[in-house]
Amino acid sequence: MRHLGILAHSTGGAALCFLEFCQEGFRRLGRHEHPDVTLDYIAFGYSMPAWDAGDHTTIRTTLARSVERLARAGADFFVCPDNTAHMALEAPGPDLALPGLHIADVVADQAAREGRGRVGVLGTTYTMDGPLYPRALAARGIAAEVPDADDRRIVNEIIFDELVNGVITETSRQEYGRVIGRLAARGCDAVALVCTEIPLLVTPEASPLPTLDSTRLLARAAYEVAAGHLALPSWRGGPM
Repeated sequence: MRHLGILAHSTGGAALCFLEFCQEGFRRLGRHEHPDVTLDYIAFGYSMPAWDAGDHTTIRTTLARSVERLARAGADFFVCPDNTAHMALEAPGPDLALPGLHIADVVADQAAREGRGRVGVLGTTYTMDGPLYPRALAARGIAAEVPDADDRRIVNEIIFDELVNGVITETSRQEYGRVIGRLAARGCDAVALVCTEIPLLVTPEASPLPTLDSTRLLARAAYEVAAGHLALPSWRGGPM
């Protein structure tokens, strides 16, 4: 068994990834058993001024410090259950102390396995406006679709005003359902939930489209690596 390091950058997504990783162990190995796991979290509030300024280099430095601490704790590889953080992890810089799975590749691989042709992308404004998912999906012959500007604003506000603070409301669930329905009307055959807190709000039965749950997909991929069923990743940050 390999030791997983979880590089946290937001609370709910990291907690859900940790829980899903352990529960996958319970399902596969037996009661209360899972590979070793360590979580490191420098509060993401410290990085918000840099996010607002588009300063990915400063954020990468903070995330790299967490990866170093995971390495010192004995982790063999890391995952970061925060999609937006991958924009900073991809910034140029020294190799990270551990190799890591890239969340966009994990999600795009699942979309390809399911035979998806056009995937809606829901996440923070940074992620919806950024290159991560258009690039990862296009590499597998899949189109990426984002909501219109007003809907992107609503999706982002619910993430930062509610989800990252542990607030889940039926009103917001209905708003997300409406946004996903509009993506379906534009030809999407699945929706990628690529803020790792969104699956706490949007369950598969509440979605008008099949969901690609980035948090749980990442946790399950991490289990496969930790259990030795998949090779260790080679990415250590920087451009893909």
